[in-house]
Amino acid sequence: MTGSPAPTPCTLPLVEVCVTELDLACLPAAGALFDRLLALCPAQVVVDLSRCRHIDAAAIGLLLDVHRRLARAAGVLTIRNPNPRIRRILHTARLDQVLPVVTDPPPSTPGGRAPEPASAPPALVAHGRAPVTTVQ
Repeated sequence: MTGSPAPTPCTLPLVEVCVTELDLACLPAAGALFDRLLALCPAQVVVDLSRCRHIDAAAIGLLLDVHRRLARAAGVLTIRNPNPRIRRILHTARLDQVLPVVTDPPPSTPGGRAPEPASAPPALVAHGRAPVTTVQ
């Protein structure tokens, strides 16, 4: 009997990635990072775009590829906190109809002031217990 192999069971419940750049120029590094993350068989990958100012068609293609690969293993890709410009791009590309796009409520601080932005982190940051590095 020939059939598709059973999906690999998920080994991690959640992997979060904070992305500050996601365009054609950084696609090789981002693609390598996602390849390594997907090798861990996560149940959910959350891509935080809160510090990302621009995405392009190549980035959308990468996100769709990651979504397809996760879906084959019964995983979910979620986009978190895109700025209004990126949210419009995702809507125009209809990516918001394929992937969950969520927005966290803004953190409250004493005095009602917005928190000061932190210094810029590296372009790709992975959070979790698995060793993940990017080659530049």
